[in-house]
Amino acid sequence: MGKLTVGALRAVLAVVLVGTVLIQVMMVWAIFNDPEDGSLPLTPLRLVTAAGMLAVQVALVCVWRLVTMVRRGTVFSHAAFRYVDGVIGAIVAASLVWFTITAINAPGQREDPGVTVIMAGIGLAILGVALIVLVLRMLLAQAVARDGEATRMQAELDEVI
Repeated sequence: MGKLTVGALRAVLAVVLVGTVLIQVMMVWAIFNDPEDGSLPLTPLRLVTAAGMLAVQVALVCVWRLVTMVRRGTVFSHAAFRYVDGVIGAIVAASLVWFTITAINAPGQREDPGVTVIMAGIGLAILGVALIVLVLRMLLAQAVARDGEATRMQAELDEVI
């Protein structure tokens, strides 16, 4: 991975991280300062939004660590699984947050339940992303096993020579 790519990715991750922190701060501030008005229960939505931003932040930190490992050439190790598992957990948490938002929004959609169905479909799509990352984790496990096997075979070859 080139320096430009790593730098660009880290810049994007930093901007998104700062943005999610700002959203969390605004949601907590709004809980204590803005009154509830309108048909939607704003306080639960604000709490769920803050929790969703936390899930995004966990994924961002894990991706940052994985990029660091890629840059150092240590990504094909057992240490990488912790961060990949963190990304998977964050994505699953984000889907649960989305399903919660869907449930909070559903009573207001009784005349048009299609919106709730579409929102539930988006939640399933988010879970699908978690499954894709799980498959990528399995590929990483195979690569780590092959790397270990290659190292062992190289050591045996070195002994023979």
